[in-house]
Amino acid sequence: MDHLIHYAIPFFVVLLLTEVIVTAIHQKDYYEKNDTLGSLSMGIGNVIIGLFGKVLVFGAYSLVYEYRLFTVDMTRWWAWVLLFFADDFSYYWFHRISHNSRYFWASHVVHHSSQKYNLGTALRQTWTGTLSGAFVFWIWMPFFGFHPAAVLTMQSFSLLYQFWIHTEYIRTLPAFLEAVFNTPSHHRVHHGSDLKYLDKNHGGILIIWDRLFGTFQKEEEHPTYGLTKNIDTHNPVRIAFHEWASISRDILTSRSIHHTINYLFGPPGWSPDGSRRTTRQLRNESTVKKTPDRTTSR
Repeated sequence: MDHLIHYAIPFFVVLLLTEVIVTAIHQKDYYEKNDTLGSLSMGIGNVIIGLFGKVLVFGAYSLVYEYRLFTVDMTRWWAWVLLFFADDFSYYWFHRISHNSRYFWASHVVHHSSQKYNLGTALRQTWTGTLSGAFVFWIWMPFFGFHPAAVLTMQSFSLLYQFWIHTEYIRTLPAFLEAVFNTPSHHRVHHGSDLKYLDKNHGGILIIWDRLFGTFQKEEEHPTYGLTKNIDTHNPVRIAFHEWASISRDILTSRSIHHTINYLFGPPGWSPDGSRRTTRQLRNESTVKKTPDRTTSR
């Protein structure tokens, strides 16, 4: 199950050190010491918390599995093919909703908080994702007969795949691979804070879901990494909890249940008075500004 990630840690470290050395030789600014230390701290915390979190998740999956509609025979090759697509489809919707609901964004924002893009950024993982219920996006799978251990194994494979796409050194792959798979180019877009790149390319292993559901964006100009409003800290505790703290402050000043619900589950950037902007509002405003003024006489 999740031990696959633990076995991969030495390979992560070797590849990370290799990229650091290559970056130094080429005199690139892809790495910054404190930023990398912050990412590593988040990764270590994620692994430690994950030791307990996976017990919770496995227990939830196992409980649901007891009431399954079918039993998928995981000794069959086709069962793993089905599991692969089911997992990747679930990841897409988890990832997309994590960018569109502040409750889930509060955990996921950790991964976007670095203003650098490198293999270290891949390790900048949430401490609160499991505890806040991210696993509910996969809960349907044991209900339909996939064994809980198999579901957790496939989730680990997805995370392993996504490590290598966090790099500037691989520009683009052959067109047929770019058309089907999530690649460094596609994922650089996802980490961009530029308006055209916000909330795009949510795929895990496959990019086909973004193409099917209208969230695909090709990499054009080089992305500006980080958040639309960066937190400017390398303190792992602040990185892990800053959005949860912000939500708490908003709820404490909320004047209605409607506002409270929107502060918690609405899109990031929602505010009752328009003092902050969601991605949709920013895009609408940008469109209005680009629209020619047709009120003037010829």
